[in-house]
Amino acid sequence: MAAQGAGNSAKLLPALLSTQLSTFDCIIDTRSPAEFELDHIPGSMNCPVLDNDERILIGTLYKQESPFAAKKRGAALVAKNIARHLEAHFMDMPREWRPLIYCWRGGERSGAFTHILQRIGWKAVQLDGGYQGFRRQVIAELDAAAKQFSFQVVCGMTGSGKTRILQELTLQGEQVLDLEGLANHRGSVLGGDPSDPQPAQKAFETRLWNALRSMDPARIIYVESESKKVGGVHVPDALMERIRDGECVEVRASNVTRVAWLMREYQHFLGDVPALESKLQMLNARYGKETIAAWCRQAREGQFTDLVNDLLVTHYDPSYQSSIERNFPRYQSEQCVSLDSDSDADFAKAASAIRARQ
Repeated sequence: MAAQGAGNSAKLLPALLSTQLSTFDCIIDTRSPAEFELDHIPGSMNCPVLDNDERILIGTLYKQESPFAAKKRGAALVAKNIARHLEAHFMDMPREWRPLIYCWRGGERSGAFTHILQRIGWKAVQLDGGYQGFRRQVIAELDAAAKQFSFQVVCGMTGSGKTRILQELTLQGEQVLDLEGLANHRGSVLGGDPSDPQPAQKAFETRLWNALRSMDPARIIYVESESKKVGGVHVPDALMERIRDGECVEVRASNVTRVAWLMREYQHFLGDVPALESKLQMLNARYGKETIAAWCRQAREGQFTDLVNDLLVTHYDPSYQSSIERNFPRYQSEQCVSLDSDSDADFAKAASAIRARQ
C-alpha cells in the first residue's frame, strides 16, 4: 500500500519513491554506518539504531546464545541510540514533520524508529521492504530507462573537453547524463582522483537512477562516449547498449588545445609526480619498460607538455579510434564540431553547435 496517515500502517512502497521522495521532510537511514556507506537513498541521513560494532555483537548473540538474548540486548541498544538521535537532530521539528524511515528489509530497526516517532505525533512513514526493496526498484527503473530514453553521444579524443562541453549543455538547458561525474572518474588510467574515491557499484547505480528519474523521456539526453567501465564501476548493460545506439557527434580539437586542457584538468598529478609515475607503471606491459621509463623521466624533469603530448599520440588516440568504431555503430567521422581553444567561450560555442544539429 502507499503512504497513509500516522500509525503502524503508514508505509511507502519502493515503486512510489521516484514520484514521492520529494514529499518527505527528511529521509532517515537506520542501518549501520558501514551499510550506509556502501549505498543509500539519495538525500538520506544516517541515524543508526545499531552501529557497526553493535550490529556484530547482536548477530553473535543471536547465533551463539539465543534469539531471545539478542533481542533483549538489541532492544536496549536500539532504545538508547534512538533517544540520542532524537535529542541530537529532531527535538525542534514541528508536529507536521513527515520523515521517511528505512532499514535493510523494512523490519525491526526502521519499525522501532518509526513507532517512536509516530507515538510522539509526527507523521513518520516506513519504507516497505527497506533498502532491499529500494534496490530492486533501482534495478527495475534503470532497465526501464534503457527502453524509454534516447541519447546523443558526444565523442572526441582525450583532451577534447567532452565533459566540459556537457557542463555547457547543462547551462544551455539540455538534459545531460554525466557518467564520469557520477562515477568520480575520468575513465582512463589517469582518471582517478586520489582525494575523491569512486562510489561502490550499487551507489553508482543509485546515482544513475537519481539522475534519470528527473529527466523527460520525450527529450534527448546528452552523454559522453564512454567504455562500459568507468574506472572501477560499470554502466548497466541495458543502459549502455541504449547509449551506444545513440547518434554521435565528434568534438575535434588540435593537439595544442587538448594538451592545454589536460594540463588544467590534471593538476593533481602534476603536483604529485610519484602518484603519476605509479599510474604510468600500470602501462608497462603494453608499452615496455623503456617507454615507461622515458615518460617517468619527463614527469620528474617537469616536461609535462611533452609527456601529455606523447601519451595522447602513443596511447590515448589509437585506443580511442579503435574503441569508438567498435562500440558506437552510429559514429560517422564527418559528424563533427570544432573546439578552437580551451577557453570558456569556445566550449560554449562548441556546445551550441552540437545543439544546433538536433
